[in-house]
Amino acid sequence: MRRILLLLAVFLSACGQAPAPVLPEGGGNLPDDFDAAAAELSFRKVSGAVGPTAERVCRDRTRGINCNFRIAIDLDPTAPVNAFQTLDNKGNPVVLFTIAMLADVRNPNELAFVMSHEAAHHILGHLDKQANNAAAGAEFYGDREARKGGTPDDIRQAQELGAVVGSRIFSKEFELEADALGSVIAMEAGYDPLQGAQFFFRLPDPGDKFLGSHPPNAERLEIVRLAVRNPELLQ
Repeated sequence: MRRILLLLAVFLSACGQAPAPVLPEGGGNLPDDFDAAAAELSFRKVSGAVGPTAERVCRDRTRGINCNFRIAIDLDPTAPVNAFQTLDNKGNPVVLFTIAMLADVRNPNELAFVMSHEAAHHILGHLDKQANNAAAGAEFYGDREARKGGTPDDIRQAQELGAVVGSRIFSKEFELEADALGSVIAMEAGYDPLQGAQFFFRLPDPGDKFLGSHPPNAERLEIVRLAVRNPELLQ
């Protein structure tokens, strides 16, 4: 799990709004024309809608998991374009955006879709599933190397390879599942996931690579279309 060093907690639905942040205007990975005030305003508005919606969907669809989402900004201007879901040291789910990601999204629909997609990963239990898959892969590869008479270093390297392979076996499926549920969350929060999913097409298409971590962009967009047309199928 990535350690979160510089955070601005923006919304925790039970506790209201956080104090105003001081976002850097430029430098690092930020474009020269980055408007920090506009980015903060958009982030607050979108997270104010998506956060409570994600929590409600989480409580409606799950039992026994922590649904107290925090939506936050990594204040490091050198961090690359990225958004991901993790847990804080109290087990609360965190959806984290880098400032470069805020600078990269073009409209509130894209911001809401990415935010909802990351929240969906938590609701669907993907972090735990991926960790279990990685552990199973490491054990399998390590045991196989041990049976071959490998040295401790050989076994360690095999375990590391197995962890990578295991973590990626279902990663494409996890991404598509999060796209589908994220579309529902974004819609219920008042945003257009079809417009939001256009963000995919500014990224390099990963294609259909073996053990790739993300599915092809066209496949992801089709899943979003299906979820928008038939949200009841995800109940």
